[in-house]
Amino acid sequence: MAAYSVLSDAELTSLLKKGDRKAFAEIFDRYQQVLYRHAYNWLQDAETVKDALQDLFTAIWDKRESINADNLSGYLYAAMRNRILRQINLSKHHKTYLESLADHVSLGANVTDHLVREKQLKAVIEKEITALPEKMRKIFELSRKSQLTHAEIALQLGLSELTVKTQIKNALRILRTKLGIVLYIWMILFY
Repeated sequence: MAAYSVLSDAELTSLLKKGDRKAFAEIFDRYQQVLYRHAYNWLQDAETVKDALQDLFTAIWDKRESINADNLSGYLYAAMRNRILRQINLSKHHKTYLESLADHVSLGANVTDHLVREKQLKAVIEKEITALPEKMRKIFELSRKSQLTHAEIALQLGLSELTVKTQIKNALRILRTKLGIVLYIWMILFY
């Protein structure tokens, strides 16, 4: 077959639906820079944009068989726009929550009670993290406790970045299910 770089978007999409990894790689190579710049113009945070891009391309691979895109570039822009809007919305909620928390603290909340609850909550979260499968737990801890990027974790463990992203996503899904939404939000913000 001819080089993938000369194939049209429609041909690449057709090959992608069949699970062709080279077609997926070509789509990634063709669009990742322009999507990165587009998202960065809105979000102004390189790590957030990288995460959004990784999430987008992970979703495309996961849903490759059901993608119905006559216009691949339009499909990718729309998918990225949705991730940008979701991130902006999350940032607004995060800011509102932090302002609310600051108001609560300024009212002289009982610090001792807060510390006890925090310690109990950390113990519950730690117990659930320990219960994760070993590989998933290790990747999750490197991401959340050691603050390593997906690329750094992949390099350290000899895995692909996609595997790392998927493992972290699965760990968060498991923890969200076990801990409930309130604990999940607390964990994302403070853990």
